Amino acid sequence: MFEMSSNLMYVAFFLFLASTVLFAVSITGKKFKTREGEEKNKAGLWGYISAVIALIAAVSYFIVRWIAVGHAPVSNMFEYTTALGIAISLAFVIIYPMYKNNYLGIFTMPIVMLIIAYASMFPTEAQPLIPALQSHWLTIHVITTVIGQGILAIGFVGGLIYLIRVIDFTKATKKVLGVEFILFSIIAGIAYILLNVGFNLADYEATFEYTNELGEEAQIDYTMPPLVGPNEGELISGGMNPLFNAPAIIASGDLNVVIWSFLGGLVFYLILRLLFRKPIGGIIQPLVKQVNPQAVDEISYRAIAIGFPVFTLGGLIFAMIWAQIAWTRFWGWDPKEVWALVTFLFYAAYLHLRLSRGWQGEKSAWLCVLGFIIILFNLIFVNLVIAGLHSYAM
Repeated sequence: MFEMSSNLMYVAFFLFLASTVLFAVSITGKKFKTREGEEKNKAGLWGYISAVIALIAAVSYFIVRWIAVGHAPVSNMFEYTTALGIAISLAFVIIYPMYKNNYLGIFTMPIVMLIIAYASMFPTEAQPLIPALQSHWLTIHVITTVIGQGILAIGFVGGLIYLIRVIDFTKATKKVLGVEFILFSIIAGIAYILLNVGFNLADYEATFEYTNELGEEAQIDYTMPPLVGPNEGELISGGMNPLFNAPAIIASGDLNVVIWSFLGGLVFYLILRLLFRKPIGGIIQPLVKQVNPQAVDEISYRAIAIGFPVFTLGGLIFAMIWAQIAWTRFWGWDPKEVWALVTFLFYAAYLHLRLSRGWQGEKSAWLCVLGFIIILFNLIFVNLVIAGLHSYAM
């Protein structure tokens, strides 16, 4: 059944790719006149249909893997991140018919593919649940949280489209730097996937002996050359000596991957800048010149207005109930708990500013984008690099 679930995810991935292409054609392709004289391009409709079929395949993967492992497949980084990609596609499939905005599709589908591809870089094997995870609240808390984050991601997409549409990329301003940082982060994600695939094909591995956070001797394998080593680490096979060692509270192997992703993204970003001689946002901007800024602003707001209470329910309320059952306390200031609270407070502030202070348009778009960056920071950096009670999710 594991092979069947993997095949379903492959099908979903390539259907998301097809959807991306069709939405691109809907924007850049030629329109044809109907008998009534109305100009139409049905590629957007087919792009949506492809996204719906992809979602069905992805949900089928989720169900089949659930049956195979005997619990909801959201207990490690591969499973959770894949579930996030599925949740984003679910939110898109629900929201798209309300607005029929093809620009939303051409930006959302690549993000879904990137998240699923990123997930595939983690070990895909099923893992037995540790005692703290053996609860129905795992299913309730995590699935509700990931659906909320998926809806909030649509707010991010709408905000990013808005910013690329309205900002003047011919001048070096703080706004341009902000958008470029966001696009650089996406490029760094792509770089991570490519580097991971490359080093895996080269069968690279370096092994260290080190002292973990409990003061015990342990071993760790690196799949990328060690720029940063483990606490009191000693290289025992393969690779090169690291430039420095991380403290015990830092997951050095994951920090090493983050550094490689940053460096790879920087190289790719600079190559693109040299080739096109303009910011990445300026390269993309002609694609969205027909976008109605008010329309994508409304999409962002409505997505966050829906996603915020769902995330609050899953990420805070259900999480605290589960924490009481698993660890006999509702709150413990674990790093992941802290950043879940930060996420809640940020989106609460966004809705307050939007409704009470009239923050619409560009101000709102910046907040939509920053909110999802906080979610990804919690997922990637806090979950992987900082040791805590949620470090099992790897």
